[in-house]
Amino acid sequence: MSAEKPINFLLVDDLEENLLALEALLQREGLTCLKARSGEEALELLLTHEVALALLDVQMPGMDGFELAEFMRGNERARHIPIIFVTAGAADKQRRFRGYEAGAVDFIQKPIEADILRSKANVFFDLHRQRQQIERQRDELETAALALRRADRHKDNFLAVLAHELRNPVAALSGGLHLLGKDITPERSQDIRGRMDRMLTHLTHLVDDLLDVSRVSQGKISLKKERIALSEILQSAIEASQHYLDAGRHRFVTEIPDDPIWLDADHTRLAQVVTNLLNNAAKYTPPGGLVTLSASVSGDMAEIKVQDTGVGIPPDMQPRIFEIFAQVEDHLAKAQGGLGIGLALVKQLVALHEGAIEVRSAGRDMGSTFIVRIPIAIDLATSGR
Repeated sequence: MSAEKPINFLLVDDLEENLLALEALLQREGLTCLKARSGEEALELLLTHEVALALLDVQMPGMDGFELAEFMRGNERARHIPIIFVTAGAADKQRRFRGYEAGAVDFIQKPIEADILRSKANVFFDLHRQRQQIERQRDELETAALALRRADRHKDNFLAVLAHELRNPVAALSGGLHLLGKDITPERSQDIRGRMDRMLTHLTHLVDDLLDVSRVSQGKISLKKERIALSEILQSAIEASQHYLDAGRHRFVTEIPDDPIWLDADHTRLAQVVTNLLNNAAKYTPPGGLVTLSASVSGDMAEIKVQDTGVGIPPDMQPRIFEIFAQVEDHLAKAQGGLGIGLALVKQLVALHEGAIEVRSAGRDMGSTFIVRIPIAIDLATSGR
């Protein structure tokens, strides 16, 4: 919970000893007393500070307390500040009327009764604290409402993409079945069956991604960890992504150390993480680009980096790139199929391995780097290797 902001009281008196006495009487945790020895000094303080209560001496040389109050009431920033006048003279009806007309909520006679002053001041302190809490709650509600609206917009976009991604393969399968029912050559039949098989594989991947996100979110995925070399996981990911890399005619570079980096990890799920990152790098990099996969050790963590020379990620999108339903709108045409939930799934799978993932990009058309950090196998990480 964030610390509460201090509450300011404005004390105005032309005598320094009176200001110090007032400050000593009012002192409490969370209170700051702003002191001014003239009306002009008080107005300067009001320009830069939020004030919960003003205690004004009536009889001051130059601008007196009543005149200062009238200036405050004419200022948008200060007009709602409650004012208590402190006076050593007799508060006759005419003076009280002028004070209340200037915006006073009370008069206090000198010599001041400490308990009465503290009691009245505490009321305004508590009221201002409650107002701060209400404003903070309002801001939190506005932030939550904004997040809900953004999530709802992303959900609508996601459903539109899902409908599009499902309709195309279903239409292709339906058309393939229709053609297979006609009198066609064996070669034509084999070609149609191959296309239908690719469409079924695409549909299976879509459904698997949806199910994985749901399972992870509900805590229904349990990792099957084993002692395994990171190089084996990376090799599996490379084989799974080779089609996309070749299709984009990219130059693919690996920087994997010869010495094994041992992990306690789920081979299938961690390979799925790297495959997803490699597939994205291939999809969002213009033909003939460079994709680099590297691995290294930093402390007790293994680092996996997937770097590309592709379209990059705008700075405002980078903090939200791993959110479910979040997609960079300019990238949708380059997605080449998919629901845009891959990075959300990647982050969840990395978290299940007690790791972390981050993205770095200088912006549009400046490429991207995804860095995955996974703990090294404990006994090896602590053996000084």
